[in-house]
Amino acid sequence: MISFKKFFKILGPGVVTGAADDDPSGIATYSQTGAQFGYGQLWTALFMLPFQAAVQEACARIGAVTGKGIAAVVKEHFSKKVLYGLVILVLVANTINIGADIGAMAAAANLIIPINFVFLTLFFTVLMLTLEIFTSYKIYANILKWLCLSLFAYPVTVFIIHAPWGTILKSTIVPHFEFSFQFLFIITGVLGTTISPYMFFWQASEEVEEEKANNLIGWDSKPRIGRFFIRNLRIDNFIGMLFSEVGTWAIIVVTATVLNANGITNIATSADAAKALEPLVQTFPNAGFLAKLLFATGIIGLGLLAVPVLAGSASYALSEAFSWKEGLSLKLKQAHGFYGVITVATLIGLLINFIGIDPIKALVYAAVINGVVAVPLILIIALTAKNKKIMGDYKSGLLSNALVWITFIGMGTTAIAMFLTFGKN
Repeated sequence: MISFKKFFKILGPGVVTGAADDDPSGIATYSQTGAQFGYGQLWTALFMLPFQAAVQEACARIGAVTGKGIAAVVKEHFSKKVLYGLVILVLVANTINIGADIGAMAAAANLIIPINFVFLTLFFTVLMLTLEIFTSYKIYANILKWLCLSLFAYPVTVFIIHAPWGTILKSTIVPHFEFSFQFLFIITGVLGTTISPYMFFWQASEEVEEEKANNLIGWDSKPRIGRFFIRNLRIDNFIGMLFSEVGTWAIIVVTATVLNANGITNIATSADAAKALEPLVQTFPNAGFLAKLLFATGIIGLGLLAVPVLAGSASYALSEAFSWKEGLSLKLKQAHGFYGVITVATLIGLLINFIGIDPIKALVYAAVINGVVAVPLILIIALTAKNKKIMGDYKSGLLSNALVWITFIGMGTTAIAMFLTFGKN
C-alpha cells in the first residue's frame, strides 16, 4: 500500500502536463462546444482518455528510456527534413497558443480589475518569464503542481447545477456526430487542445529533468531506470490525463447546462464564459461578480501553468535540434539559447494580442491549429515508441501501439473532414 506522501511524490510531469492540457485555450474550446452543441460532444471526454493517455505515456517513456527529449531522439534516428519540419510545427503552434493564452489571462483579469488590457498582458508576460527563468526546477515544479488546483471550480459546479443526468449519462457514453463544418471545426479544436503538440515535447523532456533531479543519469548519459520507474511514470501519466478529462467533461456539462439550455450558444467574451460558473455562487450577494472572480482565477492560474509549458516545450524542441544546452535545471548563464527561445516565443506570443483578434476566438483557433499540427507529430511518436533499436525492452506493446495509431488515424480523418466541409454550410 502506497502512503499519501509517497503517492504525491510519484506525481510529477504527468499531472502537470494533464493540468496544463486544460489551459485557457482548453477552457474556451470546451466552453464553446458546450454552449454551441450542448451535450453533443460530451462523449469526447470519455472516449479520448485512453488515446490521450497512450500518446502521452509513449512520449514520457521515450524521454525516460533515452534520457533525451523527442527532438533529440528524432535528430538521431530520422532525417533533417523530418526534424526541422517537426520543430517548425511545434514553434508555430506553441507561439500562437502562447499569444492566445496571454490575451485570455488579461481579458479574464479585466473582468475583476479595471486595468488597461495592454498593461495586464505585459504584467503576465514578465511574471511568467521571471518564474521560468529565475526559479529552480524543483521549486518551479512544485509551483506547477499546486496551480493544478485552479481547475476544480468546474467539477464543483457540476454538483450544484440542476442538470438532466439521464441525458448527460447517455451523451457521455454514446457518440454523436454531425458532418458539418461547424461541428468538425469545434471537435478538431477539442481534439487539438486535449492531445496537443506541446504536451508531447514537454512531458518527454520533463521526464529527463526528473531523472537529472534524482541523479538517475549515468556517466554515459544513459538513464539508470527499471520497471519500477516506468510503473510510477505510467501512474503519474494516467492520473494526469484522467484529471484533464474530468476537467473537460465538467466544463462541457456546466456550459451546456447553464449556457446552451438558456439560449447562449456563442461565447464571444470572457464575461459570457464566466456566466457558466454563476450557479456555484448563486446564493451569495453579487453572484455575477463572484462567478467572474472564479473564472478569472481559473484562467489566470491555468495560464500561469500552461504558458511556461508551451514556451518550455518549444525551447526543448529547438535546443535539442541544434544541440544547445537545455533544461530548467540549468541556470540562465548555462543555457542562453534555451532560455532565449523561451523569452522570444513568449514575447512573440505577446505581440499576437495586438493584431486585433478577439482573445476568446483566438483560443479556439489555437486549439484547432493544434488539432491539425498534432497529426504528423503523433506519427513520429508512434514510429519512435515501437522501435526496438531506440526503446530496447521498453518499446511499445500491442495495446499501446494500437491506441497511438488509432489516435493518429482518428485525428487525421477529423482534420481532413473539417477541410472538406469548409464553406459547404
